[in-house]
Amino acid sequence: MDGCVTLTVVLLVAAVLSPANCGSFRLKRVNKAQILGFDWKNCGQPDAPAVLKSLNVSPDPIAIPGDLTASASGSTSVELAAPLAVNVTLEKEVAGFWVKIPCVEELGSCHYQDGCDILNQLIPPGQDCPEPLHTYGLPCHCPFKAGSYSLPQSDFYLPYVDLPYWLTNGNYRVQGVLGSGGKELGCLKVALSIHSD
Repeated sequence: MDGCVTLTVVLLVAAVLSPANCGSFRLKRVNKAQILGFDWKNCGQPDAPAVLKSLNVSPDPIAIPGDLTASASGSTSVELAAPLAVNVTLEKEVAGFWVKIPCVEELGSCHYQDGCDILNQLIPPGQDCPEPLHTYGLPCHCPFKAGSYSLPQSDFYLPYVDLPYWLTNGNYRVQGVLGSGGKELGCLKVALSIHSD
């Protein structure tokens, strides 16, 4: 997984699912959930410096809590260093229309001025990168050097989560755009459905 991929995936998850940022949001404990129809694609320009080349996730549906198997590869032709802006657009399907979820208390469709700072909050500098990134020598902090990166097939455990009440059921689209100095470096779109109890 390249630096852009690591950063984008971590930030998308943090922006959408992190209970630490929920403030006054009403949270719902999810005892059992499924993520169905997970799909992704690059949405940047053909010459974008940071590109996800492959991302395989199984099973489908993904159970929460439960086990997940994933592999990924990507590359970046430029170093990704702070400040690294991230624009997240989150949409939910409502009555057949896609509705943009606004940014409220750092959740939803938000602009993050420095994704590197968010990574430092999630994984304090000096602390080892979480598994399996550590095992494969993959970085989890800026700067991410130019080059190709690969995460072989790896197993993860997805624990119970607390979700904002509006995020517990439905079809979602998430777009993350990575930029620096006003230039777009990469773009990733993810689509999925969440069904929870």
